[in-house]
Amino acid sequence: MPHAHVVADGFGDGFDVRSLAITLRQGAVVSAHRHPWAQLVFARSGVMRVMTEDAAWLTPATKAIWLPAGMEHRIEIQGEVAMRTLYLAPERAVALPHVAATLEVAPLLRELILHMVKLGMLSPSRPEHDRMAGVLVDLLATARREDLSLPLPRDPRAAALADRLREAPNRSDLTALAKDSGASLRTLQRLFPRETGLTLKAWRQKARLIHSVACLASGAAVTTAAFDSGYQSVGAFIAAFSHQFGMTPGRYAAAARRS
Repeated sequence: MPHAHVVADGFGDGFDVRSLAITLRQGAVVSAHRHPWAQLVFARSGVMRVMTEDAAWLTPATKAIWLPAGMEHRIEIQGEVAMRTLYLAPERAVALPHVAATLEVAPLLRELILHMVKLGMLSPSRPEHDRMAGVLVDLLATARREDLSLPLPRDPRAAALADRLREAPNRSDLTALAKDSGASLRTLQRLFPRETGLTLKAWRQKARLIHSVACLASGAAVTTAAFDSGYQSVGAFIAAFSHQFGMTPGRYAAAARRS
């Protein structure tokens, strides 16, 4: 990731929570940066990919990405995204995770995020704002974590292959993709476990399943999501998806529509 700049304007001025609401178009990229406050990145609609130095995090409309203070990140937009972001002051975020995480956004948390965005800023000097910030912290601390991140290799050859697999998960010609990445397939099969902790086969399957989540969150049918993610059999896709996420893709799609 390119060197990140610190976005600090307006921070540290006596507020507990600040917010940002912005709509971003297909293909938009928020360049690498970091904040002095912790950040909750939520898409009211659409799909975002949050890139840190070590991982790529997907955030469809039913999820949010938690980023601790100071973590460098870049945001890539898929489709049109209504981004709703909350920033938490260090003293409010002290009990929350110090690592990035994908969080389930339950209905109460979703409505609280949207309400806080309307308020703009929460001041601890106002009792109702102080109580609201406390509820937010409690909901974030107990929100279910989901594994929607891909560990990213640092070796440039493995990183090039990882980019190609994320961009075109339905491609099956691994040997050709490896050659385009500057290494033999055997070399890359050795690199991926060392660089990511996952075999190339496991990394590729996870990339496909995460891509399918974005498809389903965007309204695609289960069959469409399966084939677009590189599965030749809908049954195999359903089995792999259910094993990874604990629910069928049909149930996931229905939950996304209700969000």
